[in-house]
Formats: sequence, C-alpha cells, structure tokens
Amino acid sequence: MNTIMRKSVLGIAGLAFAGGIAGGPIAAHAATPAVDAKPVAVVQTDKSTVDKAKLIPHGTQGAQSRIDLNDEQTGNVKAIIAGTKKSGMDERAAVISIATSLQESKLENLGHLGDRNDHDSLGLFQQRPSSGWGTPEQITDPIYSTQAFLKGLKQVDGWQDMPLTEAAQTVQVSAYPDAYAQWEQQAADLVAQHWNS
Repeated sequence: MNTIMRKSVLGIAGLAFAGGIAGGPIAAHAATPAVDAKPVAVVQTDKSTVDKAKLIPHGTQGAQSRIDLNDEQTGNVKAIIAGTKKSGMDERAAVISIATSLQESKLENLGHLGDRNDHDSLGLFQQRPSSGWGTPEQITDPIYSTQAFLKGLKQVDGWQDMPLTEAAQTVQVSAYPDAYAQWEQQAADLVAQHWNS
C-alpha cells in the first residue's frame, strides 16, 4: 500500500473513531435508562503473588536439573499444591514436596515396577506400605501421598529453616540424601506458576 493511500485510510479511520467517541457515548447515554449500579469487586489477574524469596530462602545448592512436564505430571504438581493447602502449609512446603517428588518419581504416580521396584515403593513420593505410609491405594492417591509426606515434614523441628535437601531427607530417609537439591529451582518455578491457579 503506498504512503498516500495509507495516510488516507488512516485519516478516515481516525475520523470515524473520533466521531464514534463524540457521538457514541453521548447518544448511548441519552438512550440508556437509569439503572441502580452496584459496586463491582476488583479481581486481581496477576497470578504471581507468590513471594519468590520465600520459595528458595537459602538459594539453590549445586547444579540444578530440569525436565519438561507432560499433562499428567502438571496435574500431579497441582495435586501436590492442593494437598499442601489442604494440610494448611505454605508455598515453601509445596516446593519441598514437589522437589521430593521430582527426585523420587519425576512427578509420575508410579505403580509397582516389578524387578525395578525399590521394595514396595509406590506413588509420587515412592512411599512404602510396609513402612506405614498407607495402603497401596492411598499411596497412589496424589493428595493423600502429599499429605502423608507433609505430616512427616511437620514433625521435623525447624524444617522451615533447613536447606531443602535436609528437610526432604529427614522425611524420606533416602539412600541418596543430596539428590533432592537439584530440583529446587524447578519446584520453586512450578509453585510460583501454579500456587494461585
């Protein structure tokens, strides 16, 4: 489109817009009957109201890992957050829970893995029925397993002030106690993204 034609089209569009502003609201106002207006609540659309400094209060430890999540894994993130809220715990507890599940199962709700299974470990947190975590049906319920993990976390004195890997290890008693740390940044990012969704 040449310059002269573009200016003409934009000029006509501007006049139409200006005419609509001048005539539209006045004409619309005159034709509209009076209505009792009630105040409308303002809804905040910014979902990033999570204080990110509280998510990783000690900074990350060591090299960080990250995986792409599918819909099932994202659903499990949301279930862990729901279980955390249901337990009356905060965003930091959700970060610890999600990082733990990333390490234990890559956020997959695992059933019995046959020969590859670690004893009778199941679910997002690889909890064992034989160790008192619950029945296989309970342990493979994402909300239940999250609340079971958090019940253990609540019993750890000072968990809020511990590095993530120490808090997670105290609950999980893993053969690889430092492995949880590598998931802290991704867990924090997921909590920041989904806590208010």
